[in-house]
Amino acid sequence: MHQRIRATLAEHIETIQALADLSDEIKALAELGVATLKAGGRILWMGNGGSAADAQHLAAELVGRFERERPGLASIALTTDTSILTSVANDYGFERIFARQVEAIGRAGDLLIGLSTSGNSSNVVCAMAVAGRLGLARAGLTGSDGGALREQCQLCLCVPSRRTARVQEAHQLIGHLLCDAIEAEMAPGGRT
Repeated sequence: MHQRIRATLAEHIETIQALADLSDEIKALAELGVATLKAGGRILWMGNGGSAADAQHLAAELVGRFERERPGLASIALTTDTSILTSVANDYGFERIFARQVEAIGRAGDLLIGLSTSGNSSNVVCAMAVAGRLGLARAGLTGSDGGALREQCQLCLCVPSRRTARVQEAHQLIGHLLCDAIEAEMAPGGRT
């Protein structure tokens, strides 16, 4: 057991260190988030399972606060309304649960961020296609080669791992880096 724990920790550290190679993409996504919010747009988040929880967590960091006192920032997790999720899944299919919400509330000038460890979550990919037709900016957080999601995004950050747990851990760090960068730009004098 001890050896397995040490091996997992080593794999985690290796994956996190590899994020340095994505620093330009992380910066670009943070700048896109800042530009979206400054122009009056909103940041919309989506994902399944653990990625749904990450989407909710990151939306909450922007609406509430990450580390600075400042006004709330417009951010919505599309994963939270069980009535919408279940009715759309029942009437249109699970692959439409996010697309239908993007159709209903998304608007040009918003930023849609999809989290999918494989990049092949059909509901995330479908929503990105709808967002593209509606003129939303589109970004993905994935693992490995980005899967089908990569083709639907203007910016796709692919964590260099195929292990779901390592990708999710890296997504959390990327999300915290985004929140910190966005908050610093939107509230430069905010108290920590």
